[in-house]
Amino acid sequence: MSITTKKVIQIGVVSELTGLTERQIRYYEDRKLIFPDRSKGRVRKYSFEDIQKIMDIHTKLTDGYQTVELKRMLAGT
Repeated sequence: MSITTKKVIQIGVVSELTGLTERQIRYYEDRKLIFPDRSKGRVRKYSFEDIQKIMDIHTKLTDGYQTVELKRMLAGT
């Protein structure tokens, strides 16, 4: 497992790195666009790849895509 795929970053740090609110990030998870791991204490853990994916999702939503379209794109259908 490389450093970019290891899920160790908590949502607060992801929020700081991306400029998005924790609520926005949780919304992407609710819409099944991202899939963070959870610690034993149920704390969300993200990788650097997840952060890049979150930024890509945010850009596409800003450009007018709908979450349903993004879900299809991410699934490869």
